[in-house]
Amino acid sequence: MSIASEFKSFAVKGNVVDMAVGIIIGAAFGKIVTALVSGVIMPPIGVLLGGVNFSDLALIVKEAVGEEPAVKITYGAFLQTVIDFTIIAFAIFMLVKGINSLKKKEEEAPKAPPAPSAEEVLLTEIRDLMKSKA
Repeated sequence: MSIASEFKSFAVKGNVVDMAVGIIIGAAFGKIVTALVSGVIMPPIGVLLGGVNFSDLALIVKEAVGEEPAVKITYGAFLQTVIDFTIIAFAIFMLVKGINSLKKKEEEAPKAPPAPSAEEVLLTEIRDLMKSKA
């Protein structure tokens, strides 16, 4: 089998296509959560903390000198990213939890009892015949 045909059989498998769709949807969901955090959640938190804009929070390590820019640690952006991650992780947790509960319901669904074996059918007939003769 050539490398090209082997790659083709790998690329068109259902798992690879499903994974690609999941990655694309996940990236779009990440953008939605980032917009939610930076535009909806963080501004009220900033107001509650005295009008702080989290994206501007930084620790200056070295001041700007002339044309040399300041060296700073932007921990505000890090905080927003941590909140983004927490929201995405919680959403994924809830999705997995929902899927698992659906799987449990399928497993718990009552199944039809198995058909009686040939021996059981024969014994039942014998029992019924003995009852009818008595």
